[in-house]
Amino acid sequence: MISNTFNETLKKIGINISSVLLPRKNINMQKWAVVACDQYTSEPEYWKEVEDFVGESPSTLRLIFPEAYLETENDEEKRKRITNINNYMNTYLENDILQELRDTVILIERTFQNGARRYGIVLAVDLEKYDYSKGSQSLIRATEGTIIDRLPPRIKIRENAALELPHIMLLIDDREKTVIEPLAKKADSYKQLYSFELMKNSGSIKGWEISEEEEIGNIATSLLKLSDPENFRNRYNVDDNYDVLLFAVGDGNHSLATAKACWENIKKTLAPHELETHPARFALVEIVNLHDEGLVFEPIHRVVFNVDEKNLLDEFLAFYKEKGAGITAHKTETRGHTIKFVSSSKTGYLVVENPEVNLDVGTLQNFLDYYIAKNPDTGIDYVHGENVVERLGKQPGNMGFFLSPMNKNELFRTVILDGALPRKTFSMGEAQDKRFYIEARKIR
Repeated sequence: MISNTFNETLKKIGINISSVLLPRKNINMQKWAVVACDQYTSEPEYWKEVEDFVGESPSTLRLIFPEAYLETENDEEKRKRITNINNYMNTYLENDILQELRDTVILIERTFQNGARRYGIVLAVDLEKYDYSKGSQSLIRATEGTIIDRLPPRIKIRENAALELPHIMLLIDDREKTVIEPLAKKADSYKQLYSFELMKNSGSIKGWEISEEEEIGNIATSLLKLSDPENFRNRYNVDDNYDVLLFAVGDGNHSLATAKACWENIKKTLAPHELETHPARFALVEIVNLHDEGLVFEPIHRVVFNVDEKNLLDEFLAFYKEKGAGITAHKTETRGHTIKFVSSSKTGYLVVENPEVNLDVGTLQNFLDYYIAKNPDTGIDYVHGENVVERLGKQPGNMGFFLSPMNKNELFRTVILDGALPRKTFSMGEAQDKRFYIEARKIR
């Protein structure tokens, strides 16, 4: 049992470790664990293969809404799917599929197909310390713009759910490696909770239980140091007009925003004494060090659908006419932005010599937002992997755009000084490297 005094320390840094759920030992973990619901959104065949593999086994597939179906299912089909999700959550709770760990942090080791490893810790964070609005100065902060229109379908999924399952990954800027790495070095001394191969060639994963107060105290002490205002100002060379940023959302920004929106609705119904401990106040996440060698920033590319190629290229030239816009067949040297595109008829490069923004993703996204607003029949998807862009972009009526990776060491300072980045600026690995649902938590 964690003492009240120690809980006050955890509250200062916005974390909660009161409860986490895992499947019991007799569950097939490879079938239980499923990749984040916002992956493979233009590849429904992936999710069909997962469905076939899982069969009738208990699985997080029954507890999530793969976003590949958000655009293809009608309202009635969506309602039915959400009802089924809620029913499965209740069934898994009632049938003792899940076991609860109290006052516990879970240490994660994810091994990828290339042999690289990434470490993280799973715990819950306080949604009162998170604000996704523009210009936020909260302790937990979005790294990309939150699209409010994307929240309602996600709120419908969560608002009556008994459980949450996290694909949210928060980053800490721990250059000295004081929080997670000391735990990883002695992982074998902790009780192992699981170790298995992930489905569909996605590598493997291990998890260990950390429940000793001394160990959790070391985590808290290191996070307190990172969140110390003077330390923060010195590290980023900023004045006291800038509030501390401790946790930056790396993955799952809209899922965390959904949790926040649901909490704001729930807390209106609560008595004052319920506000402190209601489970919906917290959201389960994995925390990863920005400086972990296994954490790689990949670009997120764009594919647009049902588009007139000539019209799009003409509109691009007009949109950036005053900024030195051009289109070339071959890549040319420029101090501006050069963005490769593919279509069914050609490959070329969009050029903007004097961009208004720092990153090429901002240049492209600003134009695509404008273009799709004018052409509502044109759709867009955000995809990982150049091979996917090639395959989808070259299909008739489509175009694919390739973007360059962001230097991850620039992330925190950029967010602190400039606010949220353009949406879908970077991805922490490609689709198969994303977080898999394993842990769960009661929110009702």
